[in-house]
Amino acid sequence: EYLTFENIYIYSSFGILPFWLLLIAIPNSKFTQFFVNSIILPLILSATYIYVIYQSILLGEPFVDIFKLYLSIDNLYTVFSTEAFLLIFWIHFIALNLFLGSWVSRDAIKYNISRKIVFFPLILIYFFGPVGLTFYWLFRIFYSKKIGLLD
Repeated sequence: EYLTFENIYIYSSFGILPFWLLLIAIPNSKFTQFFVNSIILPLILSATYIYVIYQSILLGEPFVDIFKLYLSIDNLYTVFSTEAFLLIFWIHFIALNLFLGSWVSRDAIKYNISRKIVFFPLILIYFFGPVGLTFYWLFRIFYSKKIGLLD
């Protein structure tokens, strides 16, 4: 019972931090490019995601109930009260935020935006996702001298 939901949560929460540090500290390095900007990390996170889904099926969790979360906030609360579904959404959250952080990091390199400036939006993306993207977009407007809504 090494891969309990609690252990997976701890490993995924702390295991993602080095990749964020790479994005912030050395975004241009081949090491960062290989581990953060390649398919490796999404594969690891998706394997974890699939494993948690598999375990929740083995535990007899009512998997169809996940679709009820769109019907009301009470249903959302009910879905999140199940440990397996809460962990699935946590992995979903950290995977998407890392993807977004990776994109911002690469885009900042493309527009020669200083790492010191990108630091703040990356921290915001880590914690708040779209809020950090909005701040990055505002900074990017000044560096690229254009407003691009379709990037």
